[in-house]
Amino acid sequence: MSIVEIKVPSPGESITEVEIATWLKSNGDYVELDEDICEVDSDKATLGLPSEAAGTIEVLVEEGETVQVGDVVAKIDTSAVAPAPKEVEGESAPVEKKVEAPVVSDSSPKAPVIEPAKVSHATGHAGPAAAKLAREAGVDLQKVNGSGKDGRVLKSDVVDYIAAGFNAGDIAQGWGGTREESSQKMKALRRKIAERLVSVKQETAMLTTFNEVDMKPIMDIRKQYKEKFKETHGVGVGFMSFFTKAVTEALRQFPDVNAMIDDDHIVSFDYADIGIAVSSPKGLMVPVLRNAEQMSLAEIEAEIRRLALKARDGKLTIPEMTGGTFTITNGGVFGSMLSTPIINPPQSAILGMHNIVERPVAINGKVEIRPIMYVALSYDHRIIDGKDSVGFLKTVKDYLENPVSLLFGGKSPEQVLLGL
Repeated sequence: MSIVEIKVPSPGESITEVEIATWLKSNGDYVELDEDICEVDSDKATLGLPSEAAGTIEVLVEEGETVQVGDVVAKIDTSAVAPAPKEVEGESAPVEKKVEAPVVSDSSPKAPVIEPAKVSHATGHAGPAAAKLAREAGVDLQKVNGSGKDGRVLKSDVVDYIAAGFNAGDIAQGWGGTREESSQKMKALRRKIAERLVSVKQETAMLTTFNEVDMKPIMDIRKQYKEKFKETHGVGVGFMSFFTKAVTEALRQFPDVNAMIDDDHIVSFDYADIGIAVSSPKGLMVPVLRNAEQMSLAEIEAEIRRLALKARDGKLTIPEMTGGTFTITNGGVFGSMLSTPIINPPQSAILGMHNIVERPVAINGKVEIRPIMYVALSYDHRIIDGKDSVGFLKTVKDYLENPVSLLFGGKSPEQVLLGL
């Protein structure tokens, strides 16, 4: 009998322990060489642990246990013989027998013909008044029977549904009312996030400044070139690429916002590695766009999409999440109107985006309705002065409200042409 021990490898620098998240194989299962046998959670990412040999597995550690790097978590018996592949039933396609339809004489009774119910685009849909009332009362229109033409849901149908006491039934379905409690251990990643957030509040002089951005210019560009952009580059054009480009240009003008403190030194960077905060099943992840200052809008969109998909599937690697110099987070996708984002250490600043809401604003002395987004910059006051933080955010705002200037270093095409 030949036994191979499976030890926990080091997921990255400074990581000394991991948590066994999920076993993908059970005791006695046959595993192939390099086949993942379990998933391990570190304080930075979830990684697969591949088998170093083929054979039957003996699991030595339970799910949820924390183990040190180098610990043995499983053994592989390489003398075991691989199980024979299952035989595939019906090697050749079965011969279909032709079934003759029975002959029915004219004297046989005929089954009645049932006409299908008339269905149209209106079936199950609600009129404007009914939809408004349902929205305000929290009624699920899928549960309301429509009495209007072709099954359309009328306002009176929603009123009748409310009068029938839908609230009590829905609440009873949504909550069990058992008064039971449950407790489970925090995942390694969630524990690390908690530690980092607390340390930021305790160890930095964090302050937040706010501004608002008129998103109409960007929305007009997207509307005009959306289809052509996707046809040309294979990716859609979103707001994040404009914000990333505006941030990299502003960082060039305000380098202290792109710096960080290391003991009693200030470390500055001649590049912009932009972290993009994304939500994943495992928690908040911040993959990094390397040298974002050199990327085009299409390259930024493609890289964000690639990293977001990897985050969703839990396949981000440690190098893809380390080394950022500045972070952008978008709470607007969840409906946030305003927030104070927390710095992602050891960085010195983070930009928070929020939802876009139509608001009345003064344009050239007249009140107009414009799509407005509030933006927030949280920064470490130990290294970034108020003048630089406010100037940085104002510069980002100016670029976004005049996106053409992003192509000319903050100047108008006329200024570039005249060499001004």
